[in-house]
Amino acid sequence: MDEIITLDYGSGGKKTSRLIERMILPALDNPALSELGDGAVLEGAEKLVFSTDSFVVDPIFFPGGDIGKLSVCGTVNDIAMCGGVPKFLSCSFIIEEGFPVKALEKVIASIGAACKKAGVQVVTGDTKVVEKGRGDKIYINTAGIGVLKYPGLSPKAIRAGDKVIVSGTVGDHGTAVMLARNGMMQGEIRSDCAPLNALAEAVLSGNAGVRVLRDPTRGGVATTLNEFVEDSGLGIEIEEDKIPVRPQVQAACELLGLDPLYCANEGKLLCVVAPEDTEKALAAMKSLPEGENAAVIGSVSARYPGKLVMNTVFGGSRILQKLTGAQLPRIC
Repeated sequence: MDEIITLDYGSGGKKTSRLIERMILPALDNPALSELGDGAVLEGAEKLVFSTDSFVVDPIFFPGGDIGKLSVCGTVNDIAMCGGVPKFLSCSFIIEEGFPVKALEKVIASIGAACKKAGVQVVTGDTKVVEKGRGDKIYINTAGIGVLKYPGLSPKAIRAGDKVIVSGTVGDHGTAVMLARNGMMQGEIRSDCAPLNALAEAVLSGNAGVRVLRDPTRGGVATTLNEFVEDSGLGIEIEEDKIPVRPQVQAACELLGLDPLYCANEGKLLCVVAPEDTEKALAAMKSLPEGENAAVIGSVSARYPGKLVMNTVFGGSRILQKLTGAQLPRIC
């Protein structure tokens, strides 16, 4: 561990994992955290799914969304990836003195619209205002509760031969935010920010072969797939020519020196599914607008234990590791 916290610790990559594994998990000693997912399955009158997240995106308004929409979708999606049906949210604001009222109204309107689309309610919240210069316009924290409907989703459930599906084009959100931050090509590339609970329900309903779902946010697709197989006897192989990337996103990433596989997504999910249920899961995704560009991008194998390997269009292969460093600070 370093002596100070740097932006790298918020990237979702190696330093984030180190912080969680060496400091947070030992201190909290909570079995609910052991899966290292974005939500936790809890015991209650019935099994509940609980998640919390904080949003500090810069800029707060970007093509395809804003910090308000993002705060709802992020928490709703974390619950859905655990096999839960999201029901209720809390919402807390930390607002910097001098923040325009009209901008706040726009953010709150986005929260309302996103809740309506996702079928959830904000039932409690809090607002704090800090002195000018002590914040950055507005930060939002949301926590969510849902009812567990599909238990057993876990990277521990994956098996050799399983297929890996992504629900659509990758890298849209991270690229859109970066371009908006730098005032480049705004409007041409839009964030994919969207609630995924309906898509998760479509995939999981009547499909016992789904092993795990995860939305590849910070660290992108490559980091999330690494998390599936690290410390296991299995690996994942993906095919470069099967990964859906918008041409505009690919071009922007080349311009900015980014890799779409490591750019954040806020409206896509990864699904590992038994081979016999692959076409069924793919058809379920494609039946909804959020999954119309879904594609099978690889498979689980024992050839590269604990590794993510991409077979390139040139006939070679390369290991894709977790994101190292802060490629896209403040993207969520």
